[in-house]
Amino acid sequence: MAIKEGQMAPDFTLIGSDGKTHKLHDYAGKILIVYFYPKDNTPGCTKESCAFAEMYNELQALDINLLGVSKDSLTAHDKFISKFNLPFTLLSDPDKVMLQDYDAWGEKKNYGKVSMGCIRSTVLIATDGTVLKHWPIVKKAAEHPQQVLDFLKEL
Repeated sequence: MAIKEGQMAPDFTLIGSDGKTHKLHDYAGKILIVYFYPKDNTPGCTKESCAFAEMYNELQALDINLLGVSKDSLTAHDKFISKFNLPFTLLSDPDKVMLQDYDAWGEKKNYGKVSMGCIRSTVLIATDGTVLKHWPIVKKAAEHPQQVLDFLKEL
C-alpha cells in the first residue's frame, strides 16, 4: 500500500517502549507525527531523535503526538531512550509490517551498494486519520524535525 496524502493512513498495531499496544485509532482526534528511522544509537538516527526531543514540549503544547518507529527491539529502544533522555514512545516493528505499509522499507543505496532496509521518512497524520503530509525520504536527519514543526505551524 502506498502512502498518499489525503488518503487514510494504514492502521497499525505495535508495542511501544511504554509497554502499551499502539494503534492508529488510539490517536483519533489528534495530529500524529510518525517518523521512521533505521537504527537506534546510530549517528543520523540519534540526531533526528534528539532534535524531535528538543521540540517535544512545543509539540505537546500544540496537542500533537509523536512516535518513532524502527525494527529494533524494545530492549534496544529502552537503551536508546535512556541514553538520550527521549520523552516520547518508540514503536518496535521487528516484522517490518508497519514499515512496509508506510513505504518505509525498501531498497536503499549506500556508496553504490544496494540493500533492503528502513527508509528514513516521516508521515504526518491528521485528526481524521488521513495522511496530511508525507516526507518519503529524509536526507538531513538533524534538520528534518524543524521542517515538520515549520509545516505544522503553517496549518
